[in-house]
Amino acid sequence: MTDSTPDLHSGCVLNARVCRLDQAQGYGMIESGAVAWSQGKITYVGDSDSAPRHGQVIDAGGALLTPGLIDCHTHLVFGGDRANEFEMRLQGRSYQDIAAAGGGIASTVRATREADDHALLLSAEKRARQLLADGVTTLEVKSGYGLSEQDELRMLRVARELGALTGQDVCTTFLGAHALPPEYVGRADDYIDLVCHEMLPAVAVSGVADAVDAFCETVGFSLAQTRRVFEAARRLGLPVKLHADQLSDGGGAGLVAEFKGLSADHIEYTSEQGVQAMAGAGTVGVLLPAAFYALRETQLPPIQRMRELGVPMAVATDLNPGTSPITSLRLALSMACTLFRLTPEEALRGTTVNAARALGLADRGQLKPGMRADLVLWDAEQPAELSYWIGGLPPRQVWIGGGSTH
Repeated sequence: MTDSTPDLHSGCVLNARVCRLDQAQGYGMIESGAVAWSQGKITYVGDSDSAPRHGQVIDAGGALLTPGLIDCHTHLVFGGDRANEFEMRLQGRSYQDIAAAGGGIASTVRATREADDHALLLSAEKRARQLLADGVTTLEVKSGYGLSEQDELRMLRVARELGALTGQDVCTTFLGAHALPPEYVGRADDYIDLVCHEMLPAVAVSGVADAVDAFCETVGFSLAQTRRVFEAARRLGLPVKLHADQLSDGGGAGLVAEFKGLSADHIEYTSEQGVQAMAGAGTVGVLLPAAFYALRETQLPPIQRMRELGVPMAVATDLNPGTSPITSLRLALSMACTLFRLTPEEALRGTTVNAARALGLADRGQLKPGMRADLVLWDAEQPAELSYWIGGLPPRQVWIGGGSTH
């Protein structure tokens, strides 16, 4: 007896300009191309004339079809906002002054701890849907604004719930070593003890995190303290990534590469040795141009050296309330070209192929048989338009795992 239940996750897009990104270089364009999928997986990529027609059949009319976009670095779950601090900085108050008055990360920690789960979920859902409207089918969400076992676990659980609401695939990252909570001021090593011996084991047992991150910086945690976090993560079988070398060359990129980490993120000040270590380990360099823009930084990441050594470059929003209040990955993609001098192809690869790699995902980011059917149809003729239009060009249609979102 055959199963006559219709496959709601099957379909075909015909007459599209298909951007496959399935080779090491080039867009892999197919003019008048087609992509077909069944049970959430791509089954055909080729010319329209030979495409199987089943499920939902869409005539793209020459529009651009790309893989779903992937935002591989966000802090999307948090309480409150810091718009008042933005205004204070523009009025001449320094970051140190604001922090001393209870602002900065401490204010977000306070607001996050005070918000209940429902409030956190509602605000996070709004931001996730803004990314979805931008073509983002997979996103990463970090903790790091709870800074206690209870609140860090709560943030991660809320992040996990987002996918059921928006349909996006959500990867979660434990960032307990983000900053010192107020109750541990002046006792950084004691707090790292808590992260390593209590928080991390609780996270591992609960299964709410896919990876572990830390903020290794002069205003964050030292190289030695970060190493302790990574060693604890390794013992628990969790992969690592790192906020590295954003404000100074602290050797963070080299450290995360030593642990075969998924990614080194920010990396404006990463040294030649750090880039070489990333190349040797296969660690992705995640570029965060919106934070660079918001902080009015001037030190560019070592883009050319990463090109020369073959370090994969991803691009993400770094969506957070303090230093990157952006909810558009397309705008970050444009910023990566304008501020960091990426080519449009590099930027698009940075939000698809290499972003998937930065999350340890091998089943998306390209259009080829066997991949997840995460697709975006754009009213555009060429991929460069996705970087060219500043804050414009929303998707015509988005599919996640073969299911249409609108």
